[in-house]
Amino acid sequence: MSSSKRLSRAYKNAHTVLFDDSSKFIFFSDCHRGDNSFADDFANNRNIYFHALSQYYQDGFQYLELGDGDELWENVDFEDLFDAHKNVYLLLRKFYMGNRLHMIWGNHDMVYKDEKYVKKQLSTYFDPVDEIDKPLFPDLTFHEALILKHRKSGQEIFLTHGHQADWWNYTFWRWGRFLVRVLWKPLQVWGIADPTSPAKNYKELIKVERRIKKWILQNNSLLTIVGHTHRPRFARPGDIPFFNDGSCVHPRSITGIEITGGEIVLIKWHIATKEDGTLQIVRVVLEGPKKLKDYH
Repeated sequence: MSSSKRLSRAYKNAHTVLFDDSSKFIFFSDCHRGDNSFADDFANNRNIYFHALSQYYQDGFQYLELGDGDELWENVDFEDLFDAHKNVYLLLRKFYMGNRLHMIWGNHDMVYKDEKYVKKQLSTYFDPVDEIDKPLFPDLTFHEALILKHRKSGQEIFLTHGHQADWWNYTFWRWGRFLVRVLWKPLQVWGIADPTSPAKNYKELIKVERRIKKWILQNNSLLTIVGHTHRPRFARPGDIPFFNDGSCVHPRSITGIEITGGEIVLIKWHIATKEDGTLQIVRVVLEGPKKLKDYH
């Protein structure tokens, strides 16, 4: 099956979420939450991510994770990830309990397309203090794709991970998972990167982006937001409306996309130094804002 057909199938089967100009969304992807070992890329930015997510929760945002939130190639069990980043998952639970959590699976957490796996792994967690299982994400559903649809204008925004345009990571993800677990996770401790990742392979990254852009043009220039390549992309009105929220594993920073007040903006959260030498986590606008209605 071609990448175009995979993307079209994802769009056809996508779950629709209605929104309007009062809606607030934050898109993150490629967090790759791991087990807090030397191979856990997320651990370096965990405090930045937690602070940003706390702000978004307080400000009434809905959270959309565009795949590869959990690193389930390097790690076998979700329990190890939960134990390593319990505060993060309990914050995500707050979004879930407020019906403000929308999850998409990517190639590194593709096991989440199995509803039985999700129910078994993510429904509850064990609280060692009270010595009982407590609810975490009961009845949580992961999607391959989502469509945001504006209540008044009918404008659609297509959301998916983007690995549909990467034949190896979509079709042979089990082989990729095997290689990462057996070979690349131990080597990553020594600083050797996984060559199967498009984020580490610039030529493959360009090919993936080109395939998605081609699909967008074939589908009435549908505004599309993906992750997967870890490279932030922001289209200006008149360009091919291809967006990428980047990742949460950049060196000392995380990037994401916000939609608020009918506008879209690319942002970065990072650690900055004040004049007195103290550190603070700050939000910086990289691109935008631009009005969604200007993308036809």
